[in-house]
Amino acid sequence: MTRVKKKGFELTGKQKAAILLITLGPEYSARIFKNLSEEEIEELTLEIANMKRVEPEIKERILGEFYEVCLAQEYISEGGINYAQEVLEKAVGTDKAIEIIGRLTASLQVRPFDFARKADPSQLSNFIQNEHPQTIALILSHVENDKAAQILSSLSQDKQSEVAKRIATMDRTYPEIIKEVETILEDKLSNIVTQDYTKAGGVQNIVDILNSVDRGTEKRIMESLEMCEPELADEIKRRMFMFEDIINLDSTAIQRFIREVDNNELAVALKGTTQEVADLIFTNMSKRMSEMIKEDMEFMGPVRLRDVEESQQKIVNIIRKLEDQGEIIISRGGGDELIV
Repeated sequence: MTRVKKKGFELTGKQKAAILLITLGPEYSARIFKNLSEEEIEELTLEIANMKRVEPEIKERILGEFYEVCLAQEYISEGGINYAQEVLEKAVGTDKAIEIIGRLTASLQVRPFDFARKADPSQLSNFIQNEHPQTIALILSHVENDKAAQILSSLSQDKQSEVAKRIATMDRTYPEIIKEVETILEDKLSNIVTQDYTKAGGVQNIVDILNSVDRGTEKRIMESLEMCEPELADEIKRRMFMFEDIINLDSTAIQRFIREVDNNELAVALKGTTQEVADLIFTNMSKRMSEMIKEDMEFMGPVRLRDVEESQQKIVNIIRKLEDQGEIIISRGGGDELIV
């Protein structure tokens, strides 16, 4: 059970929503639930159930944040984000105004490069292909992964790896820079969107994109990165296919990699995975082998997390090696070409 009482306690969005509902009471919470999906209701109900006690000052802080966002939203509806920020700056100061607008733009998904998310991938590709790699990286960091993957695949081979590297090494971009890029692109497109204070780019961003491109594009980008940015390439490879992604493999692929894995290594790896992954692996091996590995898992007792992660990574490396050799197929967004 979660007891929320620390003043500096970092709360997730779901926890804040749950505390808000607790603070508002059952009558108002019921009205809010009517506008949520079943999945959202289930998640919030679970958060509420897990909260043992919420200190009054935490309730007050969350209610205050909610009021600030509602106020900012009202100002935006009156005159846009710039107007809202100007009014808030006069009321609460620049830093606080930026914080409030940041929370609001994140929750409403008011993000830059809205034209990129609405545009057809082929049109967008033609539009940005001659831009600087950093500009392309900034734009691709703000669009859906499948669309970013299509655009990345359409770029020239030398530009692909350069853009991938810049996405991976990007962290936060100042709103002023985003606005400047948007201003430059204003001559080409009429839709200019508001600035954003949310995070974009980073290693996980390029991993998500590369997981959606075709295998040929991925290999070209990774080979180039291995030559010019070996450490970055290693980090990307470690995240490209996670152990839990085994649930996306077909039975043939699972049975194939099992033959390459040491039984003890597999037993350690399964100690730290989900039941779904474990069950899938067990159903793709003989009953005798399954029972033997389960016994090994039981007798080995507690295992250090580091050892579990190392064993899982070794298995992931085997899976990726088998894919490189063409012995198994890892499904990717956009589909892989099959030669019959």
